[in-house]
Amino acid sequence: MTRVNNNNAQETEDLQQHLQRIIYLLSKQKLVEGFVQMQDIKNLKLDESPVHKQNLTELQSLLDKLHPADIAYILEALPLEDRLMIWDLVKAERDGEILLETSDAVRETLIATMNSGELVAATGQLDADEIADLAPDLPRYVLDDLFQTLPIEEREQLRSAMSYPEDAVGALMDFDMVTIRENVTLEVVLRYLRRLEDLPDHTDQLFVVDRDEKLKGVLPVNRLLVSDPDAKVASVMSTKMVKLYPDDKAQQATHAFERYNLVSAPAVDINNKLLGRVTVNAVMDFIREESESEALNLAGLREEEDLFAPVWKSVKNRWIWLAINLVTAFVASRVIGVFEGSIEKLVALAALMPIIASIGGNSGNQTITMIVRALALEQLNVSNARKLFAKEIGVSVVNGLVCGGVVGLFAFLIYNSISLSLVMTLAMALTFLLAAILGVLIPLTLHKLGRDPATGSNVMITAVIDSGGFFIFLGLATILLL
Repeated sequence: MTRVNNNNAQETEDLQQHLQRIIYLLSKQKLVEGFVQMQDIKNLKLDESPVHKQNLTELQSLLDKLHPADIAYILEALPLEDRLMIWDLVKAERDGEILLETSDAVRETLIATMNSGELVAATGQLDADEIADLAPDLPRYVLDDLFQTLPIEEREQLRSAMSYPEDAVGALMDFDMVTIRENVTLEVVLRYLRRLEDLPDHTDQLFVVDRDEKLKGVLPVNRLLVSDPDAKVASVMSTKMVKLYPDDKAQQATHAFERYNLVSAPAVDINNKLLGRVTVNAVMDFIREESESEALNLAGLREEEDLFAPVWKSVKNRWIWLAINLVTAFVASRVIGVFEGSIEKLVALAALMPIIASIGGNSGNQTITMIVRALALEQLNVSNARKLFAKEIGVSVVNGLVCGGVVGLFAFLIYNSISLSLVMTLAMALTFLLAAILGVLIPLTLHKLGRDPATGSNVMITAVIDSGGFFIFLGLATILLL
């Protein structure tokens, strides 16, 4: 494990060095351009500059050595002008692979610079399932041209892949797999495999099908290699396997891969006909995208944002939840305004208010995180929802009393007032209780309405707890102290 971690750290360090080298060469290139523009010699051209040629050669050589995923990372880390300069230097035959690796926001900026012919050429080198991943970002006329260039079989595979929603197993399927018959010997299978140029990525098992392409079983590659070559496939294959259905939620596939340590799994229709397979790399990509999307949703961002996106585009992506926060801030302000007289009589209330809202909001965020995770893992249902609700209430009561006691003691030591200490303790306990109730109800309500429970949940509960916490604290203070 240590060796793997060290290798990952070394790869990350190397990638950062490549990025810094590219940034240096780009800055050097800009200096050369500036120098040429300052010259009065009309015949001096940028293309004729030895330094310019040397920079381009070094950049080209460096890019040619990098993996498509590394180039995608570098493109995402560069401002738009530099990004497009590097994109122009990438060899055309690698365009499709790199587009697959970039984020949606950055991919959009790259596709915008490509004409129809370039897009068709770039995507035409990809498999049907990979083209389907890019399809939402491609202009319709490009897809039409692409369909005309594909063989009939790949055309049907592409239509099939595009027919499933992004969160379905069918969207994770690929069609590059090895199928065999059960009535042949292992020696025949081995000879067949040797005739292939290479095996599809993540091939840990071969799929055994009949003449109607119905799945009969799987033949693990390790069992193929150690078994008697004269044995029939039927006697060695396994009929116990995890099968996925294309209309199922992709989240179910991620659970299956995690639970059973899968590398690949067949995808079949209701008649058990083999349609494709799902591999661990597709599942990992889906998990990564879901994690990034959830992180954005929790922050109230509508979509993934290009780090160097234009100001107006970033503003549109962020304004909705900021506007909601602005409204709730006004509400919190008016709650405080109702108790202006109390605050004037006891200035200590103004100093202690932020403690209630801050800690209560954090408690609510903890509850929301647990509920959202349970919903994502499909561990929360009607039968156990009440028990979970009761448990969260219990946790909030205990935490509220403990934190309230600590804050109450703090208030007593500072202001030497037992009454104020009691108000702080009660206010903290009640705010924690409110945070637990809302922390459960907000994501469950969003889930019930068919919305992503992570979308803006943290933003919503923080806003409500601010107003609610202020109201509880100042209300108790008005009743008990004044």
